[in-house]
Amino acid sequence: MERCSPCPMLCPLAFLLLLQLPIMGAIEEFLVIGPSDPIIAVVGGDITLPCRVSPAMNAENMELRWFRSKFSEAVFIYNNHREETEEQMAQYTGRTSLETDLLSQGQAAVRIHKVQATDNGQYTCFFRKGNFYEEAGLELKVAGVGSAPQVHITGPEEDGVQVVCRAEGWFPKPQVQWRDSSGEKFLAFSETQAQDAEGLFSVEAALVVRDSAVGNVTCSILNPILGQEKAMAIFIPEPFFPKASPWKLVCVVCVPLLTFLVLGAAYYTWREHSVKVQERQQQEKLCQDKENDEQAKREALKAIGELQANLDKRKTEYFTAWRKAQLYADWRKDKFQTWPVTLDPGSANPNIVVSHKNTSLTLNDTSPASEERCSILGLEGITSGRCCWEVEIRNGVKSVWALGVCREDVKRTGWYQESPDKGFWVVGKYEDGFNAFTKPFTVLSLPQIPHRLGVFLDPEEGDVSFYNMTDGSHIFSFSQVSFSGTLFPYFMIHSGDVSLSICSVVPGPELPVPMNSFPFSQEEPVSSDSGVDGAPPGPTSPLLC
Repeated sequence: MERCSPCPMLCPLAFLLLLQLPIMGAIEEFLVIGPSDPIIAVVGGDITLPCRVSPAMNAENMELRWFRSKFSEAVFIYNNHREETEEQMAQYTGRTSLETDLLSQGQAAVRIHKVQATDNGQYTCFFRKGNFYEEAGLELKVAGVGSAPQVHITGPEEDGVQVVCRAEGWFPKPQVQWRDSSGEKFLAFSETQAQDAEGLFSVEAALVVRDSAVGNVTCSILNPILGQEKAMAIFIPEPFFPKASPWKLVCVVCVPLLTFLVLGAAYYTWREHSVKVQERQQQEKLCQDKENDEQAKREALKAIGELQANLDKRKTEYFTAWRKAQLYADWRKDKFQTWPVTLDPGSANPNIVVSHKNTSLTLNDTSPASEERCSILGLEGITSGRCCWEVEIRNGVKSVWALGVCREDVKRTGWYQESPDKGFWVVGKYEDGFNAFTKPFTVLSLPQIPHRLGVFLDPEEGDVSFYNMTDGSHIFSFSQVSFSGTLFPYFMIHSGDVSLSICSVVPGPELPVPMNSFPFSQEEPVSSDSGVDGAPPGPTSPLLC
């Protein structure tokens, strides 16, 4: 019987495995997003620290780590489908857990049980998949309400009665106030605070009451984070106040009088027997007065110089603020020149449809749904000079899109994320809201998605600002940006039937910037809708659509 050779079967299989190696080695990028506002926890309670990846993906096969100020200060570690405790800080042993049912949705919520005062501070959420990792931070504010204040009278003190207020078990450091029966605050009192081994604060405040008509005084302890307050009042009977002695008034009057008489006699004697010394002192006084006058003159000149410097500084700040005012778009247009933006079909993604003399773009109806961002650049580059342009957005509410400016050398293929550190300064509609594409995103609270956006670019000042051209209000600014190279208008559509149209411009003087012009002609018909998302067009402006 002839022996079969395994090569005809193994060779094709090995070839297929070799073809899969580049795909298996591909790195899927993502962002880690945490809460922007601090999370408040109560001492002794439980608190959840939320964190998620974007775009949403299954995180069960990722490495997840929550840590404090250092990577080695681990609060919770999840790796290889299980919790790892070897590197966990001792203070979190047995006090943390992970809500694993949310990992498949890309969410990593770690719960801290029995919150302690030492848990207060900054935390970092870390995701790793293969060689790619990202992280995000959040702040946990721990608050604890301790015991009610205990108030008692300790006895006479400095012509009055001393009252002491004590409380313990508070976090963070509480605020102490003394009030009389009418609610007026006592400003002068002494206060001492200390922390115990668990980090909780104890406080002691001593008040001296000198007015026997005060009656009731109240000590209140306030937690500045929770806004919770505990108070206790005490009544001070009039017999507790010390009685004034009649001899005290006599001493107050007589001692200064006797002192004045003795000094007067000594001065008279000294004057009678020291005429020459007096004359010499008068000469010294004249010299001293002259020196003082010169010193006063120098100080006056110095003060005038400082005032002038301060005036010059204020004037500079005023003109700087005046040049960069962001109150209304119509005011800013006087300082900017309209830029004649046309789209460059050669820079367009294949799924982008350009029409209306290269001034309007939409997404191809037959484009497959994917994570790919479909973008296009303006034809002309910008290196200097203040310029602005307007873009009309149709059906922008239920779509994902963005517009702004970018550098010439940015990555625009496959999946990528716009952010200033990657050469993009844009705003647009993403997920459930209107955002500035910072890192992480800045959510912009607008009453509705703008129908017409104005882009104002000032390369010399390092400023890119966006305005709602319907009402002229300011939306967002990227300030103090260090631009390098040529900047191009940037337009992106990710999903939806949104249409972005560059408004036609009134011819004006040519801007002093180099142009990268490529002669071409591509015209396609555009719709003649009169509004955006079913709404009528806004007020007219120098840039007319």
